[in-house]
Amino acid sequence: MINRGSGPPPVGVEHLVVDRNDEAALTAALDARTFDVVVDQICYTPVQAAIAARAFAGRTRRYVMTSTIEVYDPATAALPAVPSGTPVSEESVDPSTWQVAMDLPWHDDAYLEAHYAEGKRQAEAVFARAGSFAFATVRSAHVLGGGAQEFTGRLAHYAGRIARGEEVTVHAKALPTVFIHYEELADLLSWATTADFTGPVNACSDGPLDVYGLAGIVAAPAGREAVYRTVPAGEEASPFSFDRHYAMSNARAKVLGFSFSRTADWLPGAVAEALALSVAPTD
Repeated sequence: MINRGSGPPPVGVEHLVVDRNDEAALTAALDARTFDVVVDQICYTPVQAAIAARAFAGRTRRYVMTSTIEVYDPATAALPAVPSGTPVSEESVDPSTWQVAMDLPWHDDAYLEAHYAEGKRQAEAVFARAGSFAFATVRSAHVLGGGAQEFTGRLAHYAGRIARGEEVTVHAKALPTVFIHYEELADLLSWATTADFTGPVNACSDGPLDVYGLAGIVAAPAGREAVYRTVPAGEEASPFSFDRHYAMSNARAKVLGFSFSRTADWLPGAVAEALALSVAPTD
């Protein structure tokens, strides 16, 4: 496990503490180590990808990068039009042909936050062209589950607001998106380390869901009716309310041999965890 010391490794796992943005330090920390596969969870820019590609050249046979559904967001790039309701396939964003601009201000936190999707697209592109190892990128759907460990806090947002009877802002014609449980994503990443495919693969559970469906699943065990406030298309709404279509297809992963669960089977459990936190007593 390699990080800047932000979290401890699992028991028995060697821990290297180093900043991936410091190429000399990363190379020195790796020393003479080699790896069967590298799983990169925190690559956000083409600059970071280029550093890693050089540092791990000759050290690993395979490199798996965790990417995101946001690479397909039509609001962030000129992408091929996909009819609403048609699941978006990996071919919509081809990392082998995507243009890379290393001279953009990728080290600026505000710029990176505003260009998150483009940073991921360009990072994929750098790895795809590195040529020193087999490269696969896992484009994850919105990750839910884990209660307090749910790092985005988006499900907690719904649980808290609905449990308190507060408004949820939505688009009148909100479009569906796709989700994945954090444990299923971990299983898929593990599978991707030993599979022999290269290029992008979408990771999402079966069963798209729009914001109204999500809020309904939260509201039922909370004993509340969700209260909505509608905003016009183009305006910001609550998480998972989308006025544009980019719900992914998971067909390629299935063809390659991975079996997905259904969102409807695990989401109620994730909601229960979030609701428990929303009503937990505080000091």
